[in-house]
Amino acid sequence: MLEFYLIIHCLFSTVQFLIGVLANGLILVVNGTELIQQRKMVPLALLLSCLAMARICLQLVIFYINLAILLWIEVPLLIENFSIFLFVNELGLWFASWLGVFYCAKIAPIAHPLFFWLKMRISKLVPWLILGSLLYTSAPSIFYNKHIWVFSQQVFLGFFSPNTTTQIKEKSALQIAFLVRLSLPLLIFLASSLLLLFSLGRHTWQMRNTAMGTRVPSTGVHVRSLLSVLSFLVLCVSHYMTAALLSSQIFKLRSLMFLFCVWVFGSFPSGHSMILILGSPKLKQNAKKFLLRGKCCE
Repeated sequence: MLEFYLIIHCLFSTVQFLIGVLANGLILVVNGTELIQQRKMVPLALLLSCLAMARICLQLVIFYINLAILLWIEVPLLIENFSIFLFVNELGLWFASWLGVFYCAKIAPIAHPLFFWLKMRISKLVPWLILGSLLYTSAPSIFYNKHIWVFSQQVFLGFFSPNTTTQIKEKSALQIAFLVRLSLPLLIFLASSLLLLFSLGRHTWQMRNTAMGTRVPSTGVHVRSLLSVLSFLVLCVSHYMTAALLSSQIFKLRSLMFLFCVWVFGSFPSGHSMILILGSPKLKQNAKKFLLRGKCCE
């Protein structure tokens, strides 16, 4: 019989899964409808659609792993799905990083020749960034499939058999390689988000000072943008920190801290997408229409 905290975790994971699938599904539907109607898709919509598809796959794998851990599904089945999880997680992180670069290039008020060059060309670079991310993320699955299998196997054997000491050096090297590989999109995301955060903050402060205390409507937009970027940063850093904690195996399987880390880890793909919808007038409007249609059908 499952303990009470395991049941609570299962409920939270289910809610998190539903929110993530619905939010990312809405992004796909809105952009897909635009593609059908106009027979073209703007670079931002293309990037958001790729990110939404990767995150739906990630939410499905995370939900399966949650059920597998709670129901003690066999280790080989977990290892097979863990390899898929590594692929879709890294791919989603790359797409989120390029989205941060896109927003930074388009929104941040920075007067620099290099930044101006990026602002003018970022839209044309989006398809190439998506293709490059797919190739870069697929490379380990093709060339280092054996090492990924070993890493996945040892991670789960370490959870199910904590006393195992086989191939400790190889295991540690694979864990470090895994975290170092994920740190590249993290650094890109952090650099673009922090640059956007500081530039928007400075711009908002200057606007308020020049207005001499009077209320400027555009400052509200900048404040909301600042809060959104700050939320992105918190979710992203939490995602990476919990990934590092889970891979280090310092918590026992099905312990409270382990389940909490799994829940925090899964909050990034669902929470980030929700913030994207709330921050986009078009997506927010379509979300309201979708909810209203659902109430009318009832």
